[in-house]
Amino acid sequence: MLNASLKELFAALAQKKVSSVELTRFFLERIERLNGALNAFITVDPDKSLAQARAADGSIARRDAKLLTGIPVAHKDIFVARGWLTTCGSKMLSNFTAPYDAHVIERFNSSGAVVLGKTNMDEFAMGSSSETSFYGPVRNPWGPDCVPGGSSGGSAAAIAARLAPAATGTDTGGSIRQPAALSGLSGLKPTYGLVSRYGMIAFASSLDQGGPMAKSAEDLALLLNVMAGFDPRDSTSVERAPEDYARDLEKPLAGLRIGVPKEHFGEGLAADVGRAVEAALAQLEKLGAKRVAIELPNSGLSVPAYYVIAPAEASSNLSRFDGVRYGHRASDYSDLADMYRKTRAEGFGAEVRRRILIGTYVLSHGYYDAYYLKAQKIRRLIADDFGSAFGRCDVIVGPTSPTVAFKIGAKAADPVQMYLNDIYTIPANLAGLPGMSIPCGFGGGGLPVGLHLVGNYFSEARMLNVAHQYQLATDWHRRQPPGI
Repeated sequence: MLNASLKELFAALAQKKVSSVELTRFFLERIERLNGALNAFITVDPDKSLAQARAADGSIARRDAKLLTGIPVAHKDIFVARGWLTTCGSKMLSNFTAPYDAHVIERFNSSGAVVLGKTNMDEFAMGSSSETSFYGPVRNPWGPDCVPGGSSGGSAAAIAARLAPAATGTDTGGSIRQPAALSGLSGLKPTYGLVSRYGMIAFASSLDQGGPMAKSAEDLALLLNVMAGFDPRDSTSVERAPEDYARDLEKPLAGLRIGVPKEHFGEGLAADVGRAVEAALAQLEKLGAKRVAIELPNSGLSVPAYYVIAPAEASSNLSRFDGVRYGHRASDYSDLADMYRKTRAEGFGAEVRRRILIGTYVLSHGYYDAYYLKAQKIRRLIADDFGSAFGRCDVIVGPTSPTVAFKIGAKAADPVQMYLNDIYTIPANLAGLPGMSIPCGFGGGGLPVGLHLVGNYFSEARMLNVAHQYQLATDWHRRQPPGI
């Protein structure tokens, strides 16, 4: 059961080789035994999970089960779930029990999946390492003294340590893909608007997107089939016909044009990561793909643009949470120093306070045009670069992160170095494009390396096809951390 795919788990349930109650207990026991060292979960409620599992066994017995019925799934603690503690990794919400379900939770519940627990994360998703949580840092199962990536690090660590077969995450600048890369997983950020943000605690509303995390691309396709769908409660939700994201998995890659951006292979890319990515590109060529050199000339501006736009939106979003006031508006402060003191008193961590400070500053009178509007213009240029590139290629491929996982605390005092971990992932968020990361080897210290794929709008099925064919030819996604 540790390494079984979602299809294999469903088959075992359908054939009565295992019950959902037994499967759920199996993972709950692993969480109880291993979570103390990893800190992947914030909240586990065995009674709630087992009640859902018993209901799932009833559905299976009546033969009205769906593909995920009875399968335990962990959820990032940014999604509200009725009756569950939902903290967003913050002291601010440490006693908040959600009165309703996020759209994503509703979709999994209707599919018959079991909520296994709520996973740890950077506070309000503001981080790239899962070190800023009020509940303490998450540890990487591949190296317990290393970060698992962030902000969806708890979900990543849970899957890597086989505490859960699959999990949800959210991605504002790389927060699904970067932890997937650093923890040896597959993770997908869909096209903006494909997955409803209703009930997902906002960080930066024009960038946030929920998505699946799992061991393989095949599993991601099945999870996305559940998560995607129009929701009128989310004004950014895209109304379009349902798709089967697993429909193209078995297509060969002959004739596929792979765009390789030169900007992602220069200064800053660690040699061990570069070697693993180059080997992956060579493997894709063996499978029939054609390598095409492309340029993304404005991608180098993505990090500064992002760290103007995202904090500006965060400073607004942190003033509300469905009627529960857990933040302050800029008008509540006499000056920036007063704001910093009050947000600290309210319980915000240092990284959240830093971003609120930046956001309030760039939106203030005299700076809005100089910073915020300029950043939005850069965002448009980045999107245009992708548009031009997709005239020459079908999918863009490169490294997910410039390095393998780093030591806990190594970059905590240097925000700029921390932010640069997302230099390859942020452009897709600014453009609203789908992106994903899959394992493609190991670097220094035996730590995983991720391969980054970016597709054109709503091309998730094509991206999953590329990833799946690569995974049929390699076994990186089947590797598991020592001792797990």
